[in-house]
Amino acid sequence: MGKWDAWIGRLEHRQDHVDPAHVRRWLAMLDRDGLPDDRVPQGLHWCLCTPETATAGLGPDGHPLRDSSPDSFLPPVPLPRRMWASSKLEFLTPLVAGETVGRRSAVLSISEKSGGSGHLVFVDIEHLTEGAKGPAIREVQTIVYREAASPDAPRTPPPPCDTVFDVSDWTTHRTILPSEPMLFRYSALTFNSHRIHYDLPYARDVERYRGLVVHGPLTATLLLDLASQEWGDNALSSFTFRGLTPAIGGELLHLVMRADGENVEFGAFADDARAVMAATAIRKI
Repeated sequence: MGKWDAWIGRLEHRQDHVDPAHVRRWLAMLDRDGLPDDRVPQGLHWCLCTPETATAGLGPDGHPLRDSSPDSFLPPVPLPRRMWASSKLEFLTPLVAGETVGRRSAVLSISEKSGGSGHLVFVDIEHLTEGAKGPAIREVQTIVYREAASPDAPRTPPPPCDTVFDVSDWTTHRTILPSEPMLFRYSALTFNSHRIHYDLPYARDVERYRGLVVHGPLTATLLLDLASQEWGDNALSSFTFRGLTPAIGGELLHLVMRADGENVEFGAFADDARAVMAATAIRKI
């Protein structure tokens, strides 16, 4: 048996309300106007059923502390750096502003790996969000825990190079500057206190990032918003994304998309063509 087997199958239940004011703030964060109906845009579920840990219960990185008690949903992995590595989502029924939602979360698997990046622990969690009409979003999220960065480790990602991103292979292209206020607003909307997104000295000196880190789900949200601008809200039946390298706040981000029938491919790239995120989706046709 593995050391984390006791956590596999652990459940967590949360309940929330899709507040119309919350939806308006989400749209304001994205510089979008109001919606034509009461269905909320895809991606907003990441603002719902968030952890409500007291401030005194946060660790040095801003995430909730983990321990070995039966009440600890996530295992007490001793590796200090935590990242949202990827997600696979199924959009079953649109959420509606004003309804009550519930989320059931279950730890599916925990695995350890060692390699060039050091020792890693991967935790797969299934989240099922349900609204008034039943299951709305099924997501399998992968979290990765990493070793502490050496105090003299090179900051990541490396400084921009002279390469220029080539958009010719993509049919839809948008650029955006994820500003510090946008990062702050997303942290507030998702109740995410991970310090790499707002505490520049911590991000640079402790976790050795080159600047403030754009949230992985924020980049994914921007790709979902790219699809909504092309085909309207709630246009996708599934969406899978994987973080490749960190996007840095205040630096230009290229959002691109191309479709072949119902199959859609997305990408997020830094201005020097460094790949930040890869994603695929199935479009409702």
